[in-house]
Amino acid sequence: MHSWVDLIVAHYNYWIYILLMMIGLYAMVAKRNLVKKIIGMSIFQTAIILFYVSIGAKRGATIPIIEHHGHGPINPEHYINPLPHVLMLTAIVVSVATLGVALALGIRIYQRFGTLEEDEILSQLRREQ
Repeated sequence: MHSWVDLIVAHYNYWIYILLMMIGLYAMVAKRNLVKKIIGMSIFQTAIILFYVSIGAKRGATIPIIEHHGHGPINPEHYINPLPHVLMLTAIVVSVATLGVALALGIRIYQRFGTLEEDEILSQLRREQ
């Protein structure tokens, strides 16, 4: 029993990401307001970005700027892998662009239907057919 508690405490960051992802997923699936769905999508994306940044970190490692002066072979375990961080910079840009487009679509939907509630929009669409 004690080992499970140690495992949970040792990996608390993963539990936080899982919690954030589930909050975002819940908002996207269960909420009927389009703005709440968009915010849920943003929370979900942020949780994934935080997860990838955290797995790219190493304790006791340094940045991968290598000044090798002939003191033996270079040990890659002493350096942080920059690839996850670089990829997440791209993911942040995509996330912001996705959020902007989704909010712009939300504005157009509100102008067209006068509401952001999914049920009301669907009922208006059914009446138009």
